[in-house]
Amino acid sequence: MNLVEKGHKQVNGIKMYYEIYGSGKPLVLIHGGGGSILFDYKEVILRLENKFQLIGIDLQNHGMTEHRDIPETFEQDAHDIAAVLKELNIEKASFWGFSNGGSTVMQVAHLYPEMVDKLVVASAFYKKNGMIDGFFEGMQNITLESMPEPLKINFLNLNPDFSALENMFEKDSKRMQTFEDWSDDILKNIKSPTLFISGDKDIIKPEHVVEMWRLVEGSQLMILLATHGSYMMADFEGNIDGNLIDFTVNEVDKFLNN
Repeated sequence: MNLVEKGHKQVNGIKMYYEIYGSGKPLVLIHGGGGSILFDYKEVILRLENKFQLIGIDLQNHGMTEHRDIPETFEQDAHDIAAVLKELNIEKASFWGFSNGGSTVMQVAHLYPEMVDKLVVASAFYKKNGMIDGFFEGMQNITLESMPEPLKINFLNLNPDFSALENMFEKDSKRMQTFEDWSDDILKNIKSPTLFISGDKDIIKPEHVVEMWRLVEGSQLMILLATHGSYMMADFEGNIDGNLIDFTVNEVDKFLNN
């Protein structure tokens, strides 16, 4: 992978970490809960770095970005992303967000519509009933032990501080435990061309993804034979379905370039 630039930008009281790959039209990559730039987007970057300027950002409490003592919200993450892009002199970009990152890029489109060219929303939700049955009940008593091992290993490789891992897990869990459904208007008001992606065996119900697709006028929908994110990254066993990822990335490339 051809890393062009990496570093931190001081925004909203913390140092936010970013990496830039390739050149061309800017495409901002936003990871999911517990993830980081390369944990979520390594396979995508390998396939797209010759076609776009790819800007990955580690969100607060994640990867190599600092933490601060405020709750994680999708809105706050959107503000942080907008501030980092401003520091990088990027006025407008397309965004690809995975999982919680998908919900975050919808908030970017809601709060900063002028910054958004196109949106790729992968495996995201906007209402509690959109998640598989039992998901939110399971979040109420969740412990660090239940966090997937590859996410823990990845975090500690980037940030060898166990208390930082505990902090990230606690903030991520709290975000879910306190999540309140969004108004449909947030999606109805998204004017950027939008592509929704999900797996048929995802943690988001396919019906929920269809619901979001119907709310965002003119948006596109792709439901793949896949689990949560296996269409764009390695699964938690480390298996990579290269053909499936090729297919996803080619469709996203077409969408962004049309």
